[in-house]
Amino acid sequence: MTRTRVLIAGLGDSGLLTAMHLAGRRDLEVVGVSVKPGLVSGQELGTRLARPDDWARDYRIGFDRYRRLDRVRRIHGELTGLDLVAREVTVRTYADEVVAEPWDVLVVATGVTNGFWRRPDLQGEDEVAAELAATHARLAGSDSILVVGGGAAAVSSAFQLALTWPEKEVALAFPGERALPRHHPRAWHHVEARLRAAGVVLLPGRRAVLPEGFRADRITAGPVDWSGGQEPHAADAVVWAIGRVRPNTGWLPAELLDDEGFVRTDSTLQAPEHPEVFAIGDVAATDPLRSSARGRADRLLARNIGAHLDDLPMREFTPPRNRWGSVLGVEPDGLRVFAPSGRPFRFPAWSVERVLQPWIVRRGIYGGVRHLRHLL
Repeated sequence: MTRTRVLIAGLGDSGLLTAMHLAGRRDLEVVGVSVKPGLVSGQELGTRLARPDDWARDYRIGFDRYRRLDRVRRIHGELTGLDLVAREVTVRTYADEVVAEPWDVLVVATGVTNGFWRRPDLQGEDEVAAELAATHARLAGSDSILVVGGGAAAVSSAFQLALTWPEKEVALAFPGERALPRHHPRAWHHVEARLRAAGVVLLPGRRAVLPEGFRADRITAGPVDWSGGQEPHAADAVVWAIGRVRPNTGWLPAELLDDEGFVRTDSTLQAPEHPEVFAIGDVAATDPLRSSARGRADRLLARNIGAHLDDLPMREFTPPRNRWGSVLGVEPDGLRVFAPSGRPFRFPAWSVERVLQPWIVRRGIYGGVRHLRHLL
């Protein structure tokens, strides 16, 4: 039996789950391409910076540990080109070989570049580990830290750094009257109180003056000047989380992209002029918030690919009006998850390690994750 080949371009959070869903179909050959040797999630930046070992336990996991990836052929490499007519992608592998991979259906899930923590660099295990350790050491050796930005990444960074090092001066600067502008206002009401209780100095109404050629992909040192004329803020370390997001689509032809470089999709997550191409996650221009990743559209996408191949009706993705999910990360009393309404639900601390991660996430969402000792 000739199997249809589905190529997943990018095995981050969304691409990984999409590959797992599709791998269950015997009539499909699923191939995944990733610049990393395993999942290196973009989630929970604050925990990643403050407690990298804790973060790695849940958000940095080798692909060979996922049981549902056993039937997915994985290529460790960087996508460098796409031929829509020949239906081939070009990949530069980690071994520095250039290969062409054919496909019948293409899923673009290459994500975005955002700051220093979400980058499309081709890396091995040692390089990933060294980068995580270096960033943590830089912050650990600083007496004062300024986090610049108003999104969830900035908020969680300031909060977790203050919790881990209460002796340090940690400040959070954001341009509006409140942070989390894409969340329901009710969410900021709760989060602001948690930040203040953790000792974070809040600096609203601060928009940083960025010199020409400035790069937000590294931790710098202060002082930082503000466009509103406020007193410059000095800090030993400045974490830039200012939302300068760039889609990782340099390997794609312009006809698939919108004016900002994101992949154009319709409500079924298909490229409008190329029904054999789908997109998901932060790289997909599904809605202003590009919320197909946070909206868990991976299962819908896998179903729609099957419907496309079987000539059946497809379902539409309906984006949420507000962002939702974890904002602060795990706290001493548990994990708060904010609904689109801005109301938090708290998982008690004991349940995070005993129920949430092992049963809901690893078993329920990922279908089983092998323990490291089983791989020795």
